[in-house]
Amino acid sequence: MAALPLATTDLCDANPELITNGDLRVLQPIFRIYGKRQVFSGQIVTLKVFEDNALVIELVQKKGHGRVLVVDAGGSMRCANPGGMLTQWAHGNGWAGIIVNGCIRDVDDINACDIGVRALNTHPVKPGKKGTGEKNVPVAFAGARICDGEWLYADTDGILVSKTELTI
Repeated sequence: MAALPLATTDLCDANPELITNGDLRVLQPIFRIYGKRQVFSGQIVTLKVFEDNALVIELVQKKGHGRVLVVDAGGSMRCANPGGMLTQWAHGNGWAGIIVNGCIRDVDDINACDIGVRALNTHPVKPGKKGTGEKNVPVAFAGARICDGEWLYADTDGILVSKTELTI
């Protein structure tokens, strides 16, 4: 039997000292919820790109092993990154979720997919494919610094980032 997902409210209530010392961070409530999986968690893989999804394509084609892809797309509101096809690849390869500091597209396809997705908004224009960006680097958005290898917990109440895997 699979373990029940941990609620972000319960994690916050059980770990006030981690919030105080910064080992547990709450992302600002700026994201919209997409995908069928509203509750998800996993170890973080970071990606920093701007209006280019070649590195996103590269990562979602690899096995996710239940991890969460955190894409700092620079908050761009001029194009989407990723879209429905990449999200379906991520789901098929075992990624638990994708957090995007930017926009997504093909929302109906994403909402039909059993993966958790958070993004700032939607946009119909696709990004470039030059291959620019950085993998596995610290990123900062939504009021928090997020590092590769940390843990992310998301549900309908919010998104948490922790230096370590959490239990209650």
